[in-house]
Amino acid sequence: MELIKTVAAFLLAPGPLIVFHELGHYWVARACGVKVLRFSLGMGKVVWSRRFGPDQTEWAVSALPLGGYVQMLDSRDPSSAPKDERDAARDFMRQNVWKRIAIVAAGPVANFLLAIVLFAALFMHGSEEPGTRLRATTPGTPAFVAGLRGGDAITAVNGEPVATWSDLRWQMTHLALDKGAAKLSVRGANGGQYAATIPAGEIAKTNPDSDVMAALGLDFWVGMPIVDRAIEGGAGARAGLQPGDVVLGADGKSFAHAVDFVDAVRAAPNRSMQLQVRRGGTVLTLPLTPALDAKGQGVAAVQLAPALERVTVQSGPVEAFAKGAARTWEMTALTFKMIGKIATGQASLKNVTGPIAIADYAGQTARMGLATFLGFIAVVSVSLGVMNLLPIPVLDGGHLLYYSLEVLTGRPLSERIQGFAQRAGVALLFMLMALAIFNDLSQRL
Repeated sequence: MELIKTVAAFLLAPGPLIVFHELGHYWVARACGVKVLRFSLGMGKVVWSRRFGPDQTEWAVSALPLGGYVQMLDSRDPSSAPKDERDAARDFMRQNVWKRIAIVAAGPVANFLLAIVLFAALFMHGSEEPGTRLRATTPGTPAFVAGLRGGDAITAVNGEPVATWSDLRWQMTHLALDKGAAKLSVRGANGGQYAATIPAGEIAKTNPDSDVMAALGLDFWVGMPIVDRAIEGGAGARAGLQPGDVVLGADGKSFAHAVDFVDAVRAAPNRSMQLQVRRGGTVLTLPLTPALDAKGQGVAAVQLAPALERVTVQSGPVEAFAKGAARTWEMTALTFKMIGKIATGQASLKNVTGPIAIADYAGQTARMGLATFLGFIAVVSVSLGVMNLLPIPVLDGGHLLYYSLEVLTGRPLSERIQGFAQRAGVALLFMLMALAIFNDLSQRL
């Protein structure tokens, strides 16, 4: 059943994005007066098709579920060249270079516009996210050296306000790529305000491929373990835990937050623990023997009260679209930066992922709820737009490069050079796909 859900989520993620991308090409081609012969979802042999509209455009589904395409009248291809003078004026290559640029760019632009709409919808819907209050920082970490302590909340990074943990992570990831300093505005646990700086040198030591926040010693605040319910017949109920109990520690070791309790229980299957519990104004000692679960870890069968400090973020329509556009722009810039790092060897090739990883993430986010899944689709839409803008022949970016050179030189690139570039582009694309699938498999086997 989980496999079916994952496959369904995967089909619902890139499928509509590819359709929207190709519709961008289709709409602008029609607006520029170019005749569209076929709109295909998938590549290769057509397995289903119907013709609609005044031009009897063929709407098709093809055998290979890898992308899609819009076939226009094009005198460079004998199979799609104009058959008579009436259609000659609607030939793609008869259009001026600016129209051709608009038609080619429309696909990636459609993906960016869709991402803006999805992000805006999520901002208007609102969401509960962990706030920027910090867990106790570990001595020696850059966060501790900068003066940050448990209970403090970061309110801005380099003058940019941050309200949620995802906002803070986003800003710190940008700085890790740019190797810049983080000047933090902080609200102390006592309510006072102060400034802290994590130097550029410390941030430069972090690896953007991994968890930048953990490398800096930053983690979100988690409260003490408070029992909400001890499941009947479970280890916690047998130990005598009751709703409202605060678990202070075990075997003489105190807990700083709920995660400590969870970790201690998992590490002690079938082993007796002496819990220190505060009930009302009294501290009790209760014996707990966690049961052994299927993963070989201990389980107490205790439901804890929510321990995260969450904030609700919601925006009006105008603000939501502005934030959606800003998030799309930032994500696009961040993606191009990461591609540049990979190309220059400053980031690992393991960051190149493919359809298996997308399917995995699609399934995970779908199980987390509709809002999380739509956020994932927005991210994939940005990635699809960026990928198609890369200056690789056969991709939109390669064609935009051709036409940009035509603008600069005043004449189109020769067909011989374009043919050579197309073959090289296909080879490069296959190598990137092979690398992506290899990374997907090696990270999951």
